[in-house]
Amino acid sequence: MQSLLRTAIVSAWLGILLPGCSTTLYSWGHYEERIYASYVSPGTTSLEAQAAELERDYEKARAERKRMPPGFHAQLGYLYVQLGKLDQARRELEAEKAEFPESAVFVDRVLASLKKP
Repeated sequence: MQSLLRTAIVSAWLGILLPGCSTTLYSWGHYEERIYASYVSPGTTSLEAQAAELERDYEKARAERKRMPPGFHAQLGYLYVQLGKLDQARRELEAEKAEFPESAVFVDRVLASLKKP
């Protein structure tokens, strides 16, 4: 009888806990694919197309009220730097720092380097 009760309790807890484990904390979109492709086969997708894809991912995540993963805004900022869109790059880097304060030292150094002529 005790083992049956124990099994029922464990089953009930698993029924409660497991659905929570299946949800993701972040909306990854194409972020991982973009990072991977930039190392494995750089230059196969234009910088503009990469930035546009990440922007669409961001808009979709906002509509679903999900957060972007660590590094997402920094990557988008990096793409903007490469495209010469420094104001947008600064905006994305500030967003990275706001979302993930532990990135502040790195992001502040990048932002400082953008101010140099």
